[in-house]
Amino acid sequence: MTDHSSDTPFTVAALYRFARLDHYRSLQEPLAKLCCNQGIKGTLLLASEGINGTIAGTAAAIGKLVDFLEAEPALTGMELKYSSASEMPFKRMKVRLKKEIVTMGVDDIDPLQSVGTYVPANEWNRLISDPETIVIDTRNDYETAIGTFQGAVDPQTKTFREFPQWVEKHRDDLAGKKIAMFCTGGIRCEKATAYVKGLGFEDVFHLKGGILKYLEDVPAEESRWEGECFVFDERVSVGHGLVEGEAELCHACRNPIAPQDKLSPLFEEGVSCPNCYHERTDEDRARFAERQKQVRLARERGLKQHIGS
Repeated sequence: MTDHSSDTPFTVAALYRFARLDHYRSLQEPLAKLCCNQGIKGTLLLASEGINGTIAGTAAAIGKLVDFLEAEPALTGMELKYSSASEMPFKRMKVRLKKEIVTMGVDDIDPLQSVGTYVPANEWNRLISDPETIVIDTRNDYETAIGTFQGAVDPQTKTFREFPQWVEKHRDDLAGKKIAMFCTGGIRCEKATAYVKGLGFEDVFHLKGGILKYLEDVPAEESRWEGECFVFDERVSVGHGLVEGEAELCHACRNPIAPQDKLSPLFEEGVSCPNCYHERTDEDRARFAERQKQVRLARERGLKQHIGS
């Protein structure tokens, strides 16, 4: 494991593995106890098809958790990406039992049986530069809004459940092409390639380790990535080298906003942003404004208490 303790106080680990995990229910309690004892926060999802999650803690604490998981024979060799955070990026720890570790909503999709060809980060540029390759971003619209690969097709899905419908609608466009898919950490595109392979497509590929691995391994000057990568924690986004990005969340709609969005006349902190302004009523914005006022007052009271303590 890479030690980030000398740089920042928190190590963030994104992990997953598709595996035959019939005893997944029995792992919930010991995992929750270990994370609680070690001060780890985040989310771990357990299902009969494997494990998925992102968690944060000290480097030593994350190391103990990874050792615990790797001791499970079915989970040995998990896909793991490490990054750093200057502050704890999660509010609590959740270990949840699920039907799927990434929800596509299609029965009988098994990445352990059939999956696309893994493409290492250092070979990805060559694949997506091929004019016979269709590059597909399997993430949702609020994620693609702040960054994606040059020339990538954006299905503009709201949830991953919509992805199979998009593929069915565009089967003719995909026929005879190399299909290269990517996502944040690798898990969604791994399931997506299994689905597409099941439809009869042969030349199907996906970025091993996802965007996070690409941003970690590929130098910025050689990169075909544009923007930042949305992450599901309080950091909001990361850039090359997995450094914390500039994106923030609109606390009205929970969508990411770039620095230029805050210059828009439609932006008001905690009330609206260019993404949601026209989707809300004046009553909604009045309610959000009152909520933001209470948040501000709470912060001021907390600051005063701190100064006087």
